[in-house]
Amino acid sequence: MSKQHIKYLVSLALFGSNGIVASAILLPSHEIVLLRTFLGAALLVALLALSRTSLAGREHPRQVASLAASGAALGASWVFLFEGYKLAGVGTSTLLYYLGPVIVMALSPVVMRQRLRARQLACFGAVLAGAFLVVSAGGVQLEPAGVLCGLGAAAFYAVMVIAGKGAPDVQGLEAATIQLVASFAVAAAYAVVTGGLQMPGVVEVAPILVLGLVNTGLGCYLYFSAMGALDVQSVSVLGYLEPLSAVVLSALVLGEAFGPARVLGAVLVLGGAAASELVGRGKKVAEPQVAEAVLTQPEAAPGSPALLCEVSAASDVFHRAA
Repeated sequence: MSKQHIKYLVSLALFGSNGIVASAILLPSHEIVLLRTFLGAALLVALLALSRTSLAGREHPRQVASLAASGAALGASWVFLFEGYKLAGVGTSTLLYYLGPVIVMALSPVVMRQRLRARQLACFGAVLAGAFLVVSAGGVQLEPAGVLCGLGAAAFYAVMVIAGKGAPDVQGLEAATIQLVASFAVAAAYAVVTGGLQMPGVVEVAPILVLGLVNTGLGCYLYFSAMGALDVQSVSVLGYLEPLSAVVLSALVLGEAFGPARVLGAVLVLGGAAASELVGRGKKVAEPQVAEAVLTQPEAAPGSPALLCEVSAASDVFHRAA
C-alpha cells in the first residue's frame, strides 16, 4: 500500500469519527459547526499560505464565487447533520446524508444535462429502498425531526456539489480553503441571528479542538494532499469506507441499535451509491486527478462529512462527509 493510500485512508477514518467526537460536545449543533469551521479554516489558510503556490482564484473570480456558494451550502448541511446526530443518531444521520450524491444523480438530467442509464436508475431505487429500511425498521424509535435533519443535510449536500461544479480551474487545497471559510461565514451569521454563543465547558475543549484541528483541518490536508496521486476509481471505492466506519463506530462506541433490517438498509444505501458511480463511469480508464469530496463528510462532516470534511474540487466523484 502506497504512502498516498495510507494518507487517504487516515483522512477517511478521521471523517468517519466526526459523529463520535461530536457526541462528547454538549453545545448546540450550529455552535459545534461554527467552532469546527473556524478551527479547520484557520488551519487550511495557514497551510495554503505556507505552500506559497499561485492562487488560481485570482484569475477566476466567478469560480471563487461558485466555491463560496458551495461552501455556504456545506455549512448549512453540517448544521443539519450535527443536529441529526443528536436527534436520530450518528449512524442513521450519516446514511441519510449519503442520499446527497443520489439527489445529485437524480437532478443531473435537468441541472447538468446528463442522461441517466437504466442501471443508474436501479441504483437510485436501491438507495431509496435502503433509506426507507434505515428510517422505518422496527424496534428503533427515531425522532421525526432527526430524520428531517438528515434529509436536509443531504439536500444541502446536493446544492454544495452542484455549485462546486462551477469551479473547474480552482482545485485542491485552495478550493477546500475557500469552501471552509464560506462555511464558517454561514455558521457565524447563523449564530449572530440566533442570539450569540454559549461558552463550552472545560471538558468540551479537547473534543472541540480534535474536531476542528484534527478531524477537519488535518483530515482535509491529508485528503487533498493524497488525492492528486490516486486514480478516481480508487477514490470512489475507498471513499465509502468513511460512512461505513461512521455506522460501525456508532454501533460499537455509542451503542446505537442496528438490527438486520437496518443493516440491510445500510448495505443498500452505500452499495447503491457506490455502484451508481461505478456504473456512471462505464469502462473508461480514469487518469489521476483531484476528486470531489464532502468533509462529514461531513460531518463531514460535517459530518461530512460527514463529511465529511465535506468539500469539493473538480471531477465527477463526490464524497464525504462529514
